Amino acid sequence: MTEGAFELLYPELRLYPEKFYNYFRMTIDTFDDLLERVSPKLTRMDTSFRRCVSPTERLMVTIRFLATGDSFTSLHYNFRLGISTISSIVKETCKVLWDELHDEFIPTPNRQRWLQIEEKFREVCQFPHCVGAVDGKHIRIIKPPGTGSEFFNYKKYFSIVLMAIADAEYRFVAVDIGAYGRTNDSMIFKNSFMGRSVYNRRFDFPPPEPMPGTNGPQLPYVLVGDEAFQMAGNLIKPYASRGLDGKKQNFNYRLTRARRMVECTFGILVSKWRVFAKPIQLKIETVDEVVKCGVVLHNFLRTKEPTIERLTEDSELTSISTFGPRGSVAVSAMRDAFADYFCSDAGRFQWPD
Repeated sequence: MTEGAFELLYPELRLYPEKFYNYFRMTIDTFDDLLERVSPKLTRMDTSFRRCVSPTERLMVTIRFLATGDSFTSLHYNFRLGISTISSIVKETCKVLWDELHDEFIPTPNRQRWLQIEEKFREVCQFPHCVGAVDGKHIRIIKPPGTGSEFFNYKKYFSIVLMAIADAEYRFVAVDIGAYGRTNDSMIFKNSFMGRSVYNRRFDFPPPEPMPGTNGPQLPYVLVGDEAFQMAGNLIKPYASRGLDGKKQNFNYRLTRARRMVECTFGILVSKWRVFAKPIQLKIETVDEVVKCGVVLHNFLRTKEPTIERLTEDSELTSISTFGPRGSVAVSAMRDAFADYFCSDAGRFQWPD
């Protein structure tokens, strides 16, 4: 076969770095690095009946699918490969990319990693002791056969949920993928491994310490979320919007600055990989593999090419409805201590005009 996009377009794109970047959403050097990492798992043997599809072409097909969200039929015409072959390539390559990259680019965070995240949140958002922002997003899908209303969300379309913790450099720290779209944010987080780790204090968060510039009280390292989440010893959310005094308004503003990091992370994800900007027309198990691949490629590129992408406002990754219960008295008192600190001389910050 000498007439597909791989044979005709790929060699020419490598002569024009800017066009290569526009096509693959990454530089030539980054693509080559990625190809070197996954080639051993993507290599197939030629047979007497047909030549195998090379690792380079497999990666090109998959990246182009993620970058555009084009149907397999459209990719079939572009690459002159069978539709079933395209389907198999995308599914297998997405799985290989996750398997080969996630240990390095989405590792299970340890105490040292949490402290590095906290340092960045303190610098960028002026929120000491914050070790991540958590949120859930809907990813639109075509209704899977025989699933009734399980995936039908409050926005009146079918979706799965990507639940994530993000850092202040727009990278995913932990993810949970595949929950039913009809399920609310709080329940998804509680039932996920990372949610259970937070609520049962199994994450290796640093122990409570006094806030910077103070001698006490000792406050925990926390995740920040919106009103959908139940507060816990290591997770806080804003005060309810009614009857806020100046102290609570100041706290909510600080928390919102920190929490927007996960919103921006989702925005960069969909800006880069346009497959998430339209309904994904795949089997549900393949959708999970595509989302995992998109997430790990996001972190890979944030590490290799950290320039912030333009965020999209028309993303189909819409926020989940909020049904979170109130936190305990002790957790509310802990939130009050954060609010007090932000109004103190040690914690006050002069925002630029």
